[in-house]
Amino acid sequence: MLKPVFCFILILTVFISCKQETEIVPEIYQPRNTHEAYEIALDQAGLLNAALGEDWKDAARNALKKPLKVELPFAEDFYVSSTEAKAGGYRFEVKRGHKIEVKVERDNKDEFEIFLDAFRIIDDSTDQYLHIASAGKNELYLEFEPRADGEYIVRFQTELLRGGIFNIQIQKVPALAFPVVGKDKSAIGSLFGAPRDGGRRKHHGVDIFAKRHTPIVAPTEGRIRFVGERGLGGKVVWMRDTKRNQTLYFAHLHDILIEDDVYVYPGDTLGTVGNTGNARTTPPHLHFGIYKDGPIDPYHFIANTRSRFKRQLAKDKFIGKTVRARKDSKLKVEGLVRRSKSIPIPKFQIMQTIGASAAYYKVRLPDDTIGYIAYDDIQLADRPLKRQIANGSENLLSDPAISAIPIEEIPQGEEIKVLGANAEYEFVERSNGSKGWMMSAGGG
Repeated sequence: MLKPVFCFILILTVFISCKQETEIVPEIYQPRNTHEAYEIALDQAGLLNAALGEDWKDAARNALKKPLKVELPFAEDFYVSSTEAKAGGYRFEVKRGHKIEVKVERDNKDEFEIFLDAFRIIDDSTDQYLHIASAGKNELYLEFEPRADGEYIVRFQTELLRGGIFNIQIQKVPALAFPVVGKDKSAIGSLFGAPRDGGRRKHHGVDIFAKRHTPIVAPTEGRIRFVGERGLGGKVVWMRDTKRNQTLYFAHLHDILIEDDVYVYPGDTLGTVGNTGNARTTPPHLHFGIYKDGPIDPYHFIANTRSRFKRQLAKDKFIGKTVRARKDSKLKVEGLVRRSKSIPIPKFQIMQTIGASAAYYKVRLPDDTIGYIAYDDIQLADRPLKRQIANGSENLLSDPAISAIPIEEIPQGEEIKVLGANAEYEFVERSNGSKGWMMSAGGG
């Protein structure tokens, strides 16, 4: 009888075990980039919803909502205060085929995190931005290749309570190397979409003209899928660009110097320029095409349109300093683009410099308006414009506004240095070195 009882208990145990529910363990959330990882760390430390944490989150959002418009290549020196939670956004246009390179340098060698992120603007009106790339932890370099024409934003932000003077450079370069040795975009003589055969078809590539026998090289790494003579292209090479999942087409070659199913790297020779196929009545040239779900304009993939960074006339000695307008001027408030909106700046207007780019300083007005002013339109607000005597007991204010907080009381008869102005307020310095705002003698 022992064996049947033992079997019954065993079966019952298995049955009960099968009836028990399996415990569900939630997957640990993995942050997608260093900015998101830092935000999670702030939340775990109980700081994300504190005042400073909220300021940091707001700054990150505002850098996307109100970025400064720039034209590439763009370089800027800028100041970040360690007592404020700030972020900067730079908005620019990009064509498919470009590669964007972002480089940051800093004067502060202390170890702290810097966050570089890139976004594509989906819809301005609804604040939709697609995150597409981020620099790695402790990296000050970011590059990405846009998959579509559009407008993009690069955002810069430091961790809390960290600052200094930084330099950022943003430029666009071709995603591919030029495929004809010794030539550049000036050798392109026929563009994508040009009519062919009396308009019956369109040109699905660009023609790069060069002397016969000029070497043709791989503009990126990939695998050769076909070499041989075929139709209108004459002697052709088909190559798979494995990095971008697209096909490259080289036609009208004089000589083919590569074989099928060979993996090649940038600069490897594929053949030489010729005029085989339907190009036999034209000067020697390479027809270069790109295909991915149909033909793609290859121009921006290979044409180096990069210009030099503009000469830096605005020096970093003013960055982070309080300055004033030395004459009536204008402030570009939408960034450094040709049609940027401008607002008038009166002589002696007080502002703080937070950056320098080419012939402009980036400044912040007392009302937090940010824009660019010509480098020779400002001066340090260190020497007094005039001196005046306090008529009665009044307060030194934190800001040029009715809601400003009184900093300290100024006794009657004290001499005050006037350093600048903002509307009906004057920026002043007391005899003890304290600086702040007072209602001007003619204001109120």
